Parts: sequence; structure tokens; C-alpha cells
Amino acid sequence: MAMMTPNLQATDCSNLIPSLTSLFPPRLLHRPLSLPHSRFISKASLHHPSSPSSSSSPPSLVNRRQIISQTASLSLSLATLSSLPLPAKSEEVLSEWERVYLPIDPGVVLLDIAFVPDDLNHGFLLGTRQTILETKDGGNTWTQRSIPSAEDEDFNYRFNSISFKGKEGWIVGKPAILLYTSDAGESWERIPLSAQLPGDMVYIKATGEKSAEMVTDQGAIYVTSNRGYNWRAAVQETVSATLNRTVSSGISGASYYTGTFNTVNRSPDGRYVAVSSRGNFYLTWEPGQPFWQPHNRAIARRIQNMGWRADGGLWLLVRGGGLFLSKGTGISEDFEEVPVQSRGFGILDVGYRSEEEAWAAGGSGVLLRTTNGGKNWTRDKAADNIAANLYSVKFINDKKGFVLGNDGVLLRYLG
Repeated sequence: MAMMTPNLQATDCSNLIPSLTSLFPPRLLHRPLSLPHSRFISKASLHHPSSPSSSSSPPSLVNRRQIISQTASLSLSLATLSSLPLPAKSEEVLSEWERVYLPIDPGVVLLDIAFVPDDLNHGFLLGTRQTILETKDGGNTWTQRSIPSAEDEDFNYRFNSISFKGKEGWIVGKPAILLYTSDAGESWERIPLSAQLPGDMVYIKATGEKSAEMVTDQGAIYVTSNRGYNWRAAVQETVSATLNRTVSSGISGASYYTGTFNTVNRSPDGRYVAVSSRGNFYLTWEPGQPFWQPHNRAIARRIQNMGWRADGGLWLLVRGGGLFLSKGTGISEDFEEVPVQSRGFGILDVGYRSEEEAWAAGGSGVLLRTTNGGKNWTRDKAADNIAANLYSVKFINDKKGFVLGNDGVLLRYLG
């Protein structure tokens, strides 16, 4: 289906997102100690004519006394030094994250990670350049995974999203590709998609037996309950069409909307929040609503990303490193800024380990932690020496978490 033009009216049926029953064809297919220099004794100093001596003692006796005295002094110095505590390496000892090195080409951007619910040792990691990695030891080591149905000489897929429910799993990517497994990822099959799908698939969520929810960057939301044979539209129109109807209602920057999302995030109860491609406003959707609801931003700087807190409220990141939290829970347009030590780099994502503890990641290895629900943040030095941007924070549960970045950077939570 061709994308809608900005001047379409609400009554124009071409704005509507159709059911995909007809769009989806039947299934085909310790640093060394350096002692002070004065503590060392050379042979020259022991036998040098100018060495201090006693006029009443023979030279050989004087030399023996000097040797015994200086050797005792050296032994005492070494004993004293050996009892001192060694300097701590804060990045390694105090950090709660470690880097996991991956067998992939430089330049790969990691985009999503998921584990099989019934076997948390078994997981998959996605990225650009057709990257699919698999682990069977909880994320300690990863190997490249080849999926024949996803190999095409004409395309270099960008795998955007993965989700599991039980042994069933789904992967979506760009150009349009949908993969499905019913055996915890031992085998994957490709589900054909229509070329008329509005926008690129950017997110998928496994919701139940043979059921999933899929989102495109133009705001289309589709659901399936029969393993992907048929899909039903959950919203009646694309975001472009919605904005055409509401532009006169005062949504600032809507006239500059390019028709795509910058980011989209889903809450555990099925609500969505998305940021417009230019970051000048955001949109929300709740199950049962026919359209996306646009919202003006109350912050001067453009929005970088938004998502859901563990208590049901929203967090909001702006370009340049600012972090804001909504007042109360649920969908809101009232936010307050919290101070963060981002060192001037942008923050790109926030992930919650619990209602009180969360981690934020961003440019040039920025990694921040809060233990009071976001009121205060401290910097973790785990990635200070890693020249990479950290794009995504994912907690599988309170003991298993990962940070994904560019150049194949993966951090694993140690707890």
C-alpha cells in the first residue's frame, strides 16, 4: 500500500490502514610494585672507595657491616611495602558490568536481544549487516547463527526486533522480513509479507500462542492470532493521516512531520509511546483506541527517546543529555527534569531493573544508575574507555541485563 500524502482528509478512505488478511499471502515457504630508587643497592655502591668506613676497622669488616646493615634495611622496606593494600581498579572491581566480546565485524550496531522464557541460558542478539548471534550459556559467549530463509544475495538485512513467548519467537527487519519459530529458535521459517505494508517493521511483541503484535515506523499496528497467516489492523489510519486531521488542533511541528517514528516503546500492558522523526512532538496509543494521540512537548529541546518506567510513568530524553520524568503514572504531558552527569553526551536509552533501580546509557560510553526511581543518578565507569555509543538497555529480569551499542559493543550485567 502506498504511503499517504500529507494533504489527505479524514474522510478519504485511502488513509485507512486495511486488514492485512489480503496483504499477507498464504505461507510460502595487579600492576608491578615499583620500589623507590633509593631502596636499591648496586654493587658499585657497596665497593666504591668513597663508601663511609670506620678508621679502626679493617676494610673487609667494614664492607660486611655495610652489607648486613643495608640488606636489613631493604628487607624491612620490602616487608613494609608488601603489607600495604594494592590500589583498586575501580572500573573492574566496582563496576556492575563487563564487556562481552563478539565474533562479528567492526561497525555492526546491536539492536535487540531476547531469551527463551523457559531457558534463560538460550538467547539471540540482533544487529545490522544481517547479524544474528546465539548464546546457550546465558550470554557469556555468542556464536553466529545462520538462518537460510533469511539469506538473500540481494539484501543485507537490518534485524530490528525479536520477542519470545514460551517457545514461540518472532524477528522483524528491514527490508521487510518476518521470521517465526515454534521450537525456541532451533529452526526459523520466513513468513511472506506484502510489498504494500505501510512503512518498515521496527518492533514486534510475542503476545501468546501463535499471536504477536507488530509495529511499523509509519504507525501501523497489526496483530495476528494464527501464526502470521492473517493480520488485523489495530489502528484505523497511519500517523500522517492522523496529523492531517489534528494539525489545526495545535500540535507544534506537525507540518514538519516526515511520516516516520524515531523511536517506539511498548509498556508491559500494551501501551505505546513514539517520538516523531524530528523529535518535535510525541505520540501515544492504548489498546482499543482507533488512532494515535499526538502530544506537544513541554521541553524546549527536541526529544531523543521516550519509554515507560517500572511504575507505569514515562521517562523522556532530550538531545544534549537531558532526562525528564513524568509526574505521576500513565500518559502525561507534565514532566520535570532530573540532574544527570552525562558529561555533555546525549543519553539514548533507559532500562529499568526494578521500580527503584534503572540504568541509562548514551554517547561515548555514558552509563548512569539510579537506585531511587530516577531522582538521583551516579555514573558507572564500566564503559569509560570504550569508544562507542550505547544505544539500548535491556533487562531480561532483575538478574540478567545487557547494554547494546555500536561497533559490536555488548555489556553484561554482573549484579
